Amino acid sequence: MTDPIFLTSDSPILNTLNFKAYRNSVMRRVKPFLPEPGEPQTAEIKTPWGATLIAKYGDMLLSEIDTPNDVWPVDAVIFDDTYLVIEPGYCIKSAVTMLVPMTAVTGGDADRLVTVDTLEGQQTIRAGDFYLARGVKGEIWSFPKEKVATIMKPVE
Repeated sequence: MTDPIFLTSDSPILNTLNFKAYRNSVMRRVKPFLPEPGEPQTAEIKTPWGATLIAKYGDMLLSEIDTPNDVWPVDAVIFDDTYLVIEPGYCIKSAVTMLVPMTAVTGGDADRLVTVDTLEGQQTIRAGDFYLARGVKGEIWSFPKEKVATIMKPVE
């Protein structure tokens, strides 16, 4: 079996990809990860898409409204720069997300595995099931393909 392609935010291939701007206006639940002193200051979070990411003190834990137990962490600085709290416990993403099909990284091979080095940890995914997302500070993450079709709108 072929090893996964490994991507970091400074991988040269990112400069060759045709990212497109998308906007997400879906309201989500949000709560800060604030463990008490003496408790572990990080936590492994199993995401809805099967990755295990690390939440650290102050990170924000997001979930969809209808699936509050399917949580993923977002770095606190990135959250502050890209999300808007619209009422206590709820937010929307205010920043544009740049997206490209992950198959652009694999030369069209939908079955090829790709490991994406995110701010919260590494995610290994099947290229055909995800897009590659790039944020306002150049950070990257995998974005489920079905969510692009249902909650993302291209920016004209």
